[in-house]
Amino acid sequence: MRRTARLGALATALALVAVACGGGDGGGGGGGAADPDQPPITSIGEPEGQVNIIAWAGYIEDGSTDPAYDWVTAFEEETGCQVNVKVAGTSDEMVALMQGGSGQFDLVTASGDASLRLIEGGTVQPVNIDLIDSWDTVDDRLKDAPWHTVDTDGDGTAEHYGTPYQWGSNVLLYNEDVFGDEPPTSWNVVFEEMTLPDGKSNKGRIQAYDGAIYVADAALYLRAHRPELGIEDPYALTREQFNAAIELLVQQRELVGRYWHDAFVQIDDFQNGEAVASSSWPFQVNILGEGFASVVPEEGATGWADTTMMHVDAPHPNCAYLWMEHSLDPKVQGDLASWFGSVPAVPSACEGNELLGPDGCTINGIDNFDQIEFWKTPQADCFRGDGSSDCVPYHEWVTNYVAVIGGRDPVAGT
Repeated sequence: MRRTARLGALATALALVAVACGGGDGGGGGGGAADPDQPPITSIGEPEGQVNIIAWAGYIEDGSTDPAYDWVTAFEEETGCQVNVKVAGTSDEMVALMQGGSGQFDLVTASGDASLRLIEGGTVQPVNIDLIDSWDTVDDRLKDAPWHTVDTDGDGTAEHYGTPYQWGSNVLLYNEDVFGDEPPTSWNVVFEEMTLPDGKSNKGRIQAYDGAIYVADAALYLRAHRPELGIEDPYALTREQFNAAIELLVQQRELVGRYWHDAFVQIDDFQNGEAVASSSWPFQVNILGEGFASVVPEEGATGWADTTMMHVDAPHPNCAYLWMEHSLDPKVQGDLASWFGSVPAVPSACEGNELLGPDGCTINGIDNFDQIEFWKTPQADCFRGDGSSDCVPYHEWVTNYVAVIGGRDPVAGT
């Protein structure tokens, strides 16, 4: 097993524990909800010359990776706002960068397991959707989504804390040469020790995501294979359910060659044959190309619905608003969906995009919205379907998963 890979992931995870434990049952940090007395700006002024964005790998392309994929250059030429991107590998990393980046970052493409922490921590500001001309083109399923729309002052009026960007499903990535005519149909290939179709064990040849939200993937697997646990929502776990998920992850640890968060490192590992199966994003599958494939297994999948959110102290708010409007352009949305393997937040992007093709949105899962368990921050006060509300909060997900990655006993809970 690759000890260096495990230690690298452990170091990253340890650096993020403070973020998850920084405040509140949900693991947010930094001082309460954003001040409702500071309303969104009412007009866009002179562009400041740049915009600094924290984003997932592959989310903001300037043509340097592939000339066909460039939604930055034209924006820079039109607005005079230079786009500077800081790539993050996990939601916890995004939260840490935003919380420590006052006066540095303008925007972040936050997933649902980060967005509410950023709102509750006072790290992001409400967005004036009246300044986003393309707002009406956004998918109605996303416009008022609970991961970016919050009643912060308790008056019954919800405020928007961002503009939807893209959404999609996590996938099981696999090497076609290894699996041959027996492609995997279950997540068991990464959770249970077994002999793969090439006659070799999966031990040391599989990977797992090193973000604590991956506990939900284990819970999703257990929901199908241990129904007696009664798991309904993989983000709302009782102590018994949570402990079972951690036990599964401890078992998986003996199989893992690398806990990944860098998409390009995972791509290298698959190209080099060091990994043959793993949870992944469609982005890696697209980059790997021939010889590699992915599937949403029979147990279902977790996924993401990402929102472009604005720092409460954004140094370049005018360029930030201009970028949010630009990000909803149908061509930008369609090109990005083609590149990443995601689904546009603007449905009209599915029509007539040369790179995406006529069936691109269907292939990427636009009809699967209701089947995806979208990332969200686990809360202690969780209101499960059985009427109870005593769930394991996110900071315990982090401390326990750090222990799993580090080869230590998980932190005992009661």
